[in-house]
Amino acid sequence: MDMRQLRYFVAVATTKNFTRAAEQMHIAQPPLSRQIQLLEEELGVQLIQRNSRPVRLTDAGRLFYEQSLQVLHRIEQMKNTARQAGLNRRQSISIGYVPSTLYGGLPMLVRMFRQRYPDTDVHLIDMGSVQQISDLKSGRIDLGFGRIRTNDISVARQVMREEKLVLAIPPAWPLAAEQGPVNLHDLDQAKLIVFPKEPRPSFADHVLGMLHEKGVKLAEFHEVRELHAALGLVAAEVGLCIVPAAARLRSDLVYRLIADEEATSPIVLSHRLNDDSWYLAAIKQLIVEMYAQNPPWLDFETNAFPPGPRA
Repeated sequence: MDMRQLRYFVAVATTKNFTRAAEQMHIAQPPLSRQIQLLEEELGVQLIQRNSRPVRLTDAGRLFYEQSLQVLHRIEQMKNTARQAGLNRRQSISIGYVPSTLYGGLPMLVRMFRQRYPDTDVHLIDMGSVQQISDLKSGRIDLGFGRIRTNDISVARQVMREEKLVLAIPPAWPLAAEQGPVNLHDLDQAKLIVFPKEPRPSFADHVLGMLHEKGVKLAEFHEVRELHAALGLVAAEVGLCIVPAAARLRSDLVYRLIADEEATSPIVLSHRLNDDSWYLAAIKQLIVEMYAQNPPWLDFETNAFPPGPRA
């Protein structure tokens, strides 16, 4: 087995077509097919179902594809690290994030990282939780902070904390006149604003799924692209909106904590499985140090902590 065979296999798995893969790799199709056949013979398993259009991977092929992506990315990472060391260039890491994490710990965490490791550049990229998974595997980002739990076998995930959800309410509405927590059942027949509109699945699906499980039936719901638009529509009395507790951004709204235990949104740190890069351990240690400082946005009233991160 060599790197060339892995690259040929990944090209076929990605394009789902031998002809396009051969064009992508600048090779004739017969030798590309032969190299993949030799790879299968060496492994003793079939990786590709050749009688389907488009080409499909076997169960073994899907597992081998995920592992091949990791190996090829690791090779590129090794090359880049060696080049940077040889040319005395600064190292850099790329972090994907969902925008709502900017109202919690992400800015503080990045500041701490830059202070601790001034010779490493940090690039922040706005992207949805699901896109983070594909961009981790492709190598576009090195780690991500999202709000959706996924089950991709090639990505490791760690829930840093569960952020409790609050209901944003127009001040003139009856729900705003009451104090204390509100229950999800209080939203039955309500008008709700959810975000983001795309890409999906997203925080919007998390909220709608949570209401569905409780049997809450909405009168209607509006989808908007981002948090600020959602809160703006609440201020315009279009409807209510469920948001993470740290995202209570407008002072002209009333916010009530949602009492239901499952009314939380996780902050999930994701990275490639078996990635032992130094910055992952550094980030996790800084998160522990950040929590220990008890910043204003972090409290037990609006956050729940799994064992470990806050220790």
